[in-house]
Amino acid sequence: MGGRTPGGAGQGTLLPDRYPQVDFFICDILDAIPKDDMATMEHPVFSLSTRPDRRILSYEHRGTQIEVTPSVKGLATIHDKDILIFCISQLMAAINAGRAVGRTLTLRAHDLLVATNRETSGDAYRRLREAFERLAGTRITTNIVTGDKEITSGFGLIESWEIVRKSRGGRMMSVSITLSDWLFRAVMSKSVLTLSRDYFRLRKPLERRIYELARKHCGRQDSWRVSVEVLLNKSGSASPRRVFRKMIRDMIETDHLPDYEIAEEPGDIIRFSSRNRLTETTGPEAPPLSVAAMAQARSLLPGADVYALEAEWRGFWAASGRPRLRSADAAFLGFVKKKAASGA
Repeated sequence: MGGRTPGGAGQGTLLPDRYPQVDFFICDILDAIPKDDMATMEHPVFSLSTRPDRRILSYEHRGTQIEVTPSVKGLATIHDKDILIFCISQLMAAINAGRAVGRTLTLRAHDLLVATNRETSGDAYRRLREAFERLAGTRITTNIVTGDKEITSGFGLIESWEIVRKSRGGRMMSVSITLSDWLFRAVMSKSVLTLSRDYFRLRKPLERRIYELARKHCGRQDSWRVSVEVLLNKSGSASPRRVFRKMIRDMIETDHLPDYEIAEEPGDIIRFSSRNRLTETTGPEAPPLSVAAMAQARSLLPGADVYALEAEWRGFWAASGRPRLRSADAAFLGFVKKKAASGA
């Protein structure tokens, strides 16, 4: 019997090696802590419109220039950014766990929808596909520094995407995404910040954008003051200043922005104050927790927000000097048991 050539034609031959280099990563870390890249938190890159936005956006602030050009599908929106946040979160969790990562990620569409607090209806999968198209089609020209490098370049937010597997009904099940070098460089340099999981519960695009700005600028300080004019410019909102000011006042009244309180001060100034400060670790992070440990924590403290418990435990562990953990699950559950016993 003659041997078969791996790359040859004919029945039974191997498929071509589409990824000859180990440059891909499978998104399989459940409950990864939400992370966002600091560059797009600082500067307006995403459209806040809920309708197709085909404007060319130009922005300049303190030496940073950005031009965002849409495709025929329109600009990528702030809700489309959920996909990037999911990818960044998965990559950072893997890096902190000592795993190899690459620019190409394979993810389950259902996991992405659940992690970003979206419905899992057929319409949600359709909207997800449209988001991939806008992210790949939107082109950015900028000199934003990522990973300590300032490079003026043009790129898409994602380089490419493809549906890897469909259900019998035609619904996407898994998808492969290749991030731009620019965004991947930001992740590898850990130029990211932790987000509240309640970010994905914010309905209005401007609320999400304002939260990003508060998160980026409050940082390690208790408050951040900014003029309405500068906030309008940084937000990327197309609304007139008086309309924008009214929307900020509405946010002050509802007071449901995660982590931050908003107040208006004399001189057309807006102040953001931390509710429960989110601090970034400067050393290694605790390993990710297992699904079983999260489930057990729910049974130990019924009705508690298990993700808030996880964040509290990680903060306690960091404040204790980040001791080496034989079992992150056991340490976390021990922490939860003590809280349950104390009635806290």
